[in-house]
Amino acid sequence: MKTAQLYIQLLKDTLNQLDINQVQLAAEAFFRTYQESGTIYIFGNGGSGATASHATGDFLKGASYDLDKRFKLICLNDNMPSMMAIANDIGWDDIFIEPLKNFIQPHDLVIGISGSGNSRNVIKALQYAKDKNVQTIAFCGFKGGAISQIADIVIHSKAMDMEIAEDVHMVVFNIIKKEMIARLHKSDSMGHQYDERVQ
Repeated sequence: MKTAQLYIQLLKDTLNQLDINQVQLAAEAFFRTYQESGTIYIFGNGGSGATASHATGDFLKGASYDLDKRFKLICLNDNMPSMMAIANDIGWDDIFIEPLKNFIQPHDLVIGISGSGNSRNVIKALQYAKDKNVQTIAFCGFKGGAISQIADIVIHSKAMDMEIAEDVHMVVFNIIKKEMIARLHKSDSMGHQYDERVQ
């Protein structure tokens, strides 16, 4: 099927264009936050919100399983009542920045996901974290958008395609999870020892 072939080829090409140095820096940011007992805040809209929720679940259970010290992640788009109250009473652009004001601390990590890179609510939250001298990571696609100019670390899917961006972003979160498992569970680089134990 031509659509499948074109999509798979575009995904391969985009993954091959990933800046591996930025992926490594993102992994180091996760590990640093873990070591310093900081909290990782992650958020996005639509499919990017689903990616944020998925990644959070993977680290709360998958990467943390059987550890005495665990990863602390909060997905800001998972609290629907809070999000809707902020959207209704203040504005949609503030749904992520407002909860950050409640929680953010110096050793934390803030991750914003936006396929276009230009979601106003993601921009505002990342800029707030930046202004507080808290480390930030932007996951973006297309031309990178505004968040690529704000964040300390940028995971950029360079294809002009939203679905490819969402796929690439999830791949990177899975890579980081595997790296944390390898470091903390004394498994091989693909986390095989850990995976076999919990299956």
